[in-house]
Order: sequence, then C-alpha cells, then structure tokens
Amino acid sequence: MKKNYLFALTLTMWLLSCAAAEDPNKAALKLNPKPNLMNIITDTATFGEGCFWCTEAFFQRLKGVKEVLSGYGGGFVENPTYEQVCDKNTGHIELARIVFDPNEISYDELLEVFWKTHDPTTMDQQGNDIGPQYRSAIYYHNAEQKQKAEKYKAALDKSGAWAKPIVTIIEPFKNFYPAENYHQNYYNNNQNQGYCRFVIAPKLEKFEKVFKDKLKKQ
Repeated sequence: MKKNYLFALTLTMWLLSCAAAEDPNKAALKLNPKPNLMNIITDTATFGEGCFWCTEAFFQRLKGVKEVLSGYGGGFVENPTYEQVCDKNTGHIELARIVFDPNEISYDELLEVFWKTHDPTTMDQQGNDIGPQYRSAIYYHNAEQKQKAEKYKAALDKSGAWAKPIVTIIEPFKNFYPAENYHQNYYNNNQNQGYCRFVIAPKLEKFEKVFKDKLKKQ
C-alpha cells in the first residue's frame, strides 16, 4: 500500500514538472505572429526564472512587450535540443528573450516582474522543476542593465524580502538559441495540459492581479 502511494505521489510530481512535456506532434501549434517592429525602437531583456513556459506566459501579457521567445543560453553547446538541456550537460539555462518598447515599459518594470514571479533564493530549482537549467538568471545586454539588476538584487537582499539570500546570477549576455517550435507560445496553445492547468494558471491568476495596470488589453 505504501509503495503504491509513493508511486502515485512521484508520478504526480513528475506530471507537474516542466520536463513532462506533451508529445510535440500532438500539440496544436499556434506560434505568436511576428510583430511589426518597423519604426519602433526596441530593447532586449534576457531572463531565466525556471521553466520558460511560465516566464513566457508572464511577460507576453505586459504592455510594451513586443515579442517573447523561449530558448536556451549561457552554456557551451551550440544549437542544443530540449533533451540535451534536460540531460544537464550543456551548461544552458531555460531563458526568455523579451523584446520591448522602452517608451511603453522600462527595464526597471521588467525587473520588478522578474523578481516577483519566481523564487530567486532556490538554487537550480523552481517548485517541482529541479536542475541547473532552471537557475534564476539575468543576462544583461549593456552596462545600464547590469547596474540596474545588481542594484535591485542588493536592495531586495537588504530589505529582507526573502528569508534566504538571493542566488540569481547576473552575467553578461553570452548566447541564445531559440527552443523548438512546440515550446513557443506554450501556455496559450496548451491550456488544458496538466502543467499549464495546475502550475502556470494559478501563477498567472496572481500575476494578473498584482500587475493589472501593466497588462495588455485582451
């Protein structure tokens, strides 16, 4: 009886982890339409806060965000696959590349969303997602982004907002490889999938309450 209970619990934990992806051949793929960025001055932010399905779902709902692309970066293997990254031997982290209009939303505002939508104190883990690919990370693209990220991190640590020290890495942007098509726009395409229903949806509900003034109109 005890063995059956432990098996059921383990199965449930696995089903609610990012690694328990649906067969991409079964997913109804609806990629985000390519935004028209002509005559718009944009900037780029690159964040890792656990499973990129969650990160993408948060940031693509913000006013001023023009494009969010899920991918892998920070490692040493060129053009890695999802399976390679999950094997934990590539050095890569699951990332979201966020293209935004700084006239509509600032990098400071993106940082606020970043810090408030995951736990930056758990090393290589977000909930049931465990492994170095789920590390909390900010890859800055210029000196100003570095200064703002480090200042925000120091202020949060000093404030005691978290009981444990923040372990988010803040490093210069190194590389970014887009993830497979079935990972793009994942939540919007797969809202009935177990991870989306039981992990992402509750987080999104809280996110939309906290950041309601920053959301795009539906």
